[in-house]
Amino acid sequence: MERKIFLMYVAVDDSLFDAARQGDSVVLDRLLVACRPDLRRYANHHCARSSDADDAVQEASIVLYRRLPSLRSPGAFTGWLVTIVRRECLRLSRKMLHHPVPLDELVEQHYLQTRTDPDLRIDIVMAIQSLPDLYRDIIVLRDFEGLTIGEIAVRLKMIPETVKTRIH
Repeated sequence: MERKIFLMYVAVDDSLFDAARQGDSVVLDRLLVACRPDLRRYANHHCARSSDADDAVQEASIVLYRRLPSLRSPGAFTGWLVTIVRRECLRLSRKMLHHPVPLDELVEQHYLQTRTDPDLRIDIVMAIQSLPDLYRDIIVLRDFEGLTIGEIAVRLKMIPETVKTRIH
């Protein structure tokens, strides 16, 4: 059974709407503040993750700033924003399906978030030191010195494909 979420209708009178369309940022901000809680609730319902909901509402705000002059009817304002949020949720869901976060990466993120700074630094140094020289040099050059694959290849006198393979 699908849950339905109804948005409060934000009453937009013609003079406010025209002022917002002509670039009055104060009026535009008032419209966004009035709509944001409902948009957020709608996005939470339609997006896969809460961080996606935040992104979808933010994207709706950006689109509103850019494209409000093209909207002709004040009555279509709320529906227009809802459509933007729904499309953004779908776009983010498709992106997540094509590039899912691996479980080991989620575990690593949790580990990094729960460790104190000195402990984490010690663990990173120990992990890098435990690598064989041929991998350690490339990791240090790429991640700490910020060299590109081409620059690493020149410095270590290797072909770029070898550098890529060792990074992988």
